[in-house]
Amino acid sequence: MDTSTALSLRMTSLLLGPRTEESPRTEESPRTGETVRGVVEWFGAMQAQDLNSVLWSLGVRLPGRGLSEIVAATEDREVVRTWPMRGTVHLIPSADAHWMLDLTGVRQLTGVARRWEHLGLDEKIATRSMELLAAALSAGGGRLTRSECLGALTEGGIDVTGQRGYHLLWYASQRSLTAIAPNRAAEQTFVLLDEWVPAANRPSREEGLAILAQRFFRSHGPATVKDFSGWTTLTMKDSRAGIADAGLVAVDVDGTEMWADPAVLDAGPVTGWWALPGFDEYLLGYKDRSMMASPAHLARIVPGGNGVFQSTLVHNGRVMATWKRTISKKAVTVTVLPLSDFRFDDARPALERYAAYLGLPLTMGPS
Repeated sequence: MDTSTALSLRMTSLLLGPRTEESPRTEESPRTGETVRGVVEWFGAMQAQDLNSVLWSLGVRLPGRGLSEIVAATEDREVVRTWPMRGTVHLIPSADAHWMLDLTGVRQLTGVARRWEHLGLDEKIATRSMELLAAALSAGGGRLTRSECLGALTEGGIDVTGQRGYHLLWYASQRSLTAIAPNRAAEQTFVLLDEWVPAANRPSREEGLAILAQRFFRSHGPATVKDFSGWTTLTMKDSRAGIADAGLVAVDVDGTEMWADPAVLDAGPVTGWWALPGFDEYLLGYKDRSMMASPAHLARIVPGGNGVFQSTLVHNGRVMATWKRTISKKAVTVTVLPLSDFRFDDARPALERYAAYLGLPLTMGPS
């Protein structure tokens, strides 16, 4: 198939394709069931370092759902934030947190000793910190804010200045003791993972590799093995092993081997506009982003290559502009920074959907 066909299929996989009210509703299909849990399970993991970004990533795929409704759904304990791969926070199905941390998250521990040496940390301090956090969370009703967690460490004699506090909280989550729960007001909260997830899935290593591959390619395909390996930080050997057991099909995209869920190959063309957050899987899920944007445009989407992605306006799968927003009590003001020529009136409905999600009127800033 050619690149334009593959890009259209990707949009369907990314749950950015059309939806129909006549489609049957099932728990297995978030495109029809439309639940927070369903979308997160579809992807397997969604980049969530920036909380507002991942909430809109859910919102754009759950049309008609407002921010408050989506936040409320994250309190149901069916999804949770933690560090399952790439050393970055993701939103994942709660029941899958343990095995994902064991399979891919543990890879982030291999280089921690050098960083700890620089910070003056060691295994003894980290273990003591986990003991203090476990005791504080048990005594505090099972949920504490970030500052309360750091306060518990300080009271226990642990220095949390600089980056030490962050690394100790990260380590406790990486070792499956804690996880990040929904915010309390504007502050991050932590819970004991085993209390948040009383019934955890426990697939074998081989089954876990296949689950990761199946979820990645059904939500990102057509995509390459390198895309999958980069997304998970799995070795190429493990990536290929997962693909082999995931029930996928190989497709040739202008001479490049890619993989996809067979079901997506019957999807029709996807057209339209989307206003996406910066850290959406639309771009974050791929090593090679050339289908979605030119190198010159990517340089403006990720200025200086610093890993901070700008929000994007997307038309028919291609990035046409970046956008910024300022939220007040009375309105959300959006400034559009075009990368290509287009009629703004055509793109405005996508931004109106974002404003509706916030429950605010849309005003436009200078472009």
